[in-house]
Amino acid sequence: MTDSIHFLYPEKWLARASAGSRIAAELRMRIISGVIEHGAVLSENQLAGDFAVSRSPIREALKQLASEKLIRLERMGAIVLGLSEKEIKEMYDIRLLIETFVFERLVKTNVTPLVQSLNKTLEMMKVAIKYHDADEFSHQDVQFHETIIQAIDHSYINIIWNNLKPVMESLILLSMRSRFEEKYEDFERIVDNHALYIEAIDRKDRDLMIQSLHKNFDDVQGKVDDLWRSQQMLIKGAEQEND
Repeated sequence: MTDSIHFLYPEKWLARASAGSRIAAELRMRIISGVIEHGAVLSENQLAGDFAVSRSPIREALKQLASEKLIRLERMGAIVLGLSEKEIKEMYDIRLLIETFVFERLVKTNVTPLVQSLNKTLEMMKVAIKYHDADEFSHQDVQFHETIIQAIDHSYINIIWNNLKPVMESLILLSMRSRFEEKYEDFERIVDNHALYIEAIDRKDRDLMIQSLHKNFDDVQGKVDDLWRSQQMLIKGAEQEND
């Protein structure tokens, strides 16, 4: 892709990606950040010129973004739909439900290797904070939660997560860049929240897990409307275990 464009998405994260995936990642960031506004028309020819590629990777990128409902495909291009506040909240609801389900499975497994891996990731997050590296912190934050989700080796949960991840990653990246600039002092609390998450998994403590879900997800979203569903799942799991 051409060097004349200022990229929002970290290029170092795309070393092994196809041209289409690289373009999709950049356009996704521009749409979610509002650089490309709702209702804008994306032309295949214009994008091919902007990114100095043929139309083939542009089509690949647009198909990916259409599957994420960020755009609506049209002849020779697309219309930008963007993300509504409702859709963003729903994405966090799904992520919350996934991680709650995963915790129920972890209660019945050996979590020692997972806890060790999460502690290593948390240390990397601390290093990123020390060096004011918002992009690296975001990468490690996504890795933290992905490690938890993948720990139960559930193929269909992984499919849901992989479909959710690209947009979620962009949201986290934009949020963390803003926080590093405007609310750097928040990161001590964010690290503490993740440490609590690890402790809940390590102790297999449902009450602590509910507390950590509140701290982690309320922190990101402000208010998680469907958190009670996760709490009910946790309570139900506890009741079944006691039967």
